[in-house]
Amino acid sequence: MTPRAPAPPAPNDMLVFDRRAVARHRERAAATLGRHGFLFEEIALRLAERLDDINRQFPLILDLGAHDGALGRLVAAGGRGTGLVSTDLSQHLVARAPGLRLVADEEWLPFADQSFDLVLSAGSLHWVNDLPGTLIQIRDVLKPDGLFMASLIGGGTLIELRQAFLAAEARVEGAASLHVSPFVDLRDAAGLMQRAGFAMPVVDLETITVTYADVFALMRDLKGMGEANALAARRRKPLRRETLLALAEEYQARFALADGRIPATFEIVTLTGWAPGPDQPVPKRPGSAKSRLADALGTVEVGTGEKPGR
Repeated sequence: MTPRAPAPPAPNDMLVFDRRAVARHRERAAATLGRHGFLFEEIALRLAERLDDINRQFPLILDLGAHDGALGRLVAAGGRGTGLVSTDLSQHLVARAPGLRLVADEEWLPFADQSFDLVLSAGSLHWVNDLPGTLIQIRDVLKPDGLFMASLIGGGTLIELRQAFLAAEARVEGAASLHVSPFVDLRDAAGLMQRAGFAMPVVDLETITVTYADVFALMRDLKGMGEANALAARRRKPLRRETLLALAEEYQARFALADGRIPATFEIVTLTGWAPGPDQPVPKRPGSAKSRLADALGTVEVGTGEKPGR
């Protein structure tokens, strides 16, 4: 098959994220990810453990938005496939990933339809502007009955930092701007998987809480892992010193733990779905059951509007 044509660019009103800024942040993080990339390593480990529960081989695997290849190395060590393709926006990051390496944008997949048996992504798809379109592209590059598994940052992530920033800017500057991205929530993610045409979609949520000495240590980690603010409508001028000090005060006053450290919440939304295939189980037609659930449970069936007896 010939490679797919590039998708048309999203309209300007859909550009929530500045993809060039995302790429720049990842390039700069290439030198520091080893010291700050604990979150991606944890996400990759949890995703690999989920994959271990599926008793199946996947000859050709795509690690989409691989960063430096933490997930790919775990999958390769588990012997789950014979071929691995790792992609990322950053040339310097993906150069350290295993398998065939390619600089590619998650919004424009440069692969032919039905190319891969398994598509994985750990901590990358939350920076995509057109997530429904990307999910459709992922489904298309999967072979029939191929598997998609991805973990991305969820809507409740860094809720403490959001609130502290709003309070600090309102207090010092009289107005607030966006500093933390609007991430996808659980309900939206479930609907997107269905719209993209995945069979047997499953979406669930985990929370990881990390504690820091102060907000500046948290911000160093975010910058060091390439997760700094990349909103298209982000504030362009540097924050005032007074605002930064107010941010630290607000964070400490609102969220400090008993030992004085501050928590940072990361929500991880995990998506799992299969490309439609001819041998997949399908739901039975309503009313086609040949036995009653009440009989199996040994109970009495009560019709709608009836009052149950003793």
